[in-house]
Amino acid sequence: MVSFEYKAVGFVGLGAMGKPMAGHLAKKLPPGALVYVFDVAQVAVDDLCKEFPNRVVKSASAKEVAEKCDIVITMVPEGAHVKSVYLDPQTGICSTDISNKLLIDCSTIDTATSLLVKEYITKNFPTASFYDAPVSGGVVGAVKGTIAIFLGCSETDANLPRLTHLLHMMGKSIIPCGGPSLGLAAKLSNNYLSGIIAIAASEAFDMGMRSGLDPRVLQKVYAAGTGQNTICDKFTPVPGVYKEAPSSNGYQNGFKVQLMRKDFGLAVDMAKRVGSKNVLGELGLKTYTDAMNDPRCRDLDSRVVYRFLGGNEDWMKDID
Repeated sequence: MVSFEYKAVGFVGLGAMGKPMAGHLAKKLPPGALVYVFDVAQVAVDDLCKEFPNRVVKSASAKEVAEKCDIVITMVPEGAHVKSVYLDPQTGICSTDISNKLLIDCSTIDTATSLLVKEYITKNFPTASFYDAPVSGGVVGAVKGTIAIFLGCSETDANLPRLTHLLHMMGKSIIPCGGPSLGLAAKLSNNYLSGIIAIAASEAFDMGMRSGLDPRVLQKVYAAGTGQNTICDKFTPVPGVYKEAPSSNGYQNGFKVQLMRKDFGLAVDMAKRVGSKNVLGELGLKTYTDAMNDPRCRDLDSRVVYRFLGGNEDWMKDID
C-alpha cells in the first residue's frame, strides 16, 4: 500500500460543513501533522482550535495558510468568495508562492469561476495543482464523514491517489468526474435533481397524508416502490418520520434553503449555457426563491420547502 506524508494541511472556510470536515482531518491525519485553519468568523476558528489544541493552528489569512502548508483545502459559500480566497492580492492564496502545492476547492460555485482560478494558477504557478472537489451529503454527512466528493480530476491524473487518500479522511465516496470543472458540473446536476426531488417528495407526502396515510407508512411505500430516493429515506421533509433528518430537529443543521436556491440557480444557468431543456427548472427556482424569502423558512434546511408548501408538521397529534 502506498503511504503519503503529511506535515501540514490547510483548511480555509469553517462553515457548517467545512468545520466538521476540518475536524475529521484533525482526527485522522498521521501523528505530528498540523492543520492550519482560517475563517472570517473567528468563533469557528477558536472552537476548532479549542477542540484540537495540539493539532489545529489558527491563521490570520488564506495567504498565511498557503505559506504554512503544501496542501490547502477551501470550502466557502460562493464564487465571489473563492475568487477572494485565491486571488486577493494582499491576503489570497495566490499572493504567495504556491509552486508545487496541491490546492483543492470543495466549494459549490459556477464552473466559470473555478476555471478562471485554475487558469490563473496554471499561468502563474505551473507546478501547482488546482482541483474542484464539491461535496454532497449535507451537514449530517459532513459530521459523520460520509459525504460524497465529486472530483474534477481524470482517473489517469498522477495526483489522484494522493487526492483520494486525503479526501477519504473527510468523505466516503470519492468520484473522479473527469477534467477541470467537471466535479462542479456533476455537483450542480446532482443538486438540481436533489432540489426537484425535495419539492416532489413534499408534495407526495402532503397529498398522501391529506388522504389519511401515516407519513411513516408513506416512507416505507416510497422505499419499496419506484419512488425510492435518499430525500425520502434520510432527509425526510416531514418532521418526526426519520429522527436524524433536519426536519425532525426544527429543520436545523441542514443545507440552508438559500444555499439550495443558489446551487439550483447555478444549475439552471449551466443548463441554459449547454443547451439542456429543463421543464422544471424555472418552477423549482421560483419555489426555492420564494421559500428563501419566507421568514418561516429562511436559514433553515432546504427540505423546509415542505413547510412552505403547506405540509402538516403536527401530524402526530392526529394519530391515535
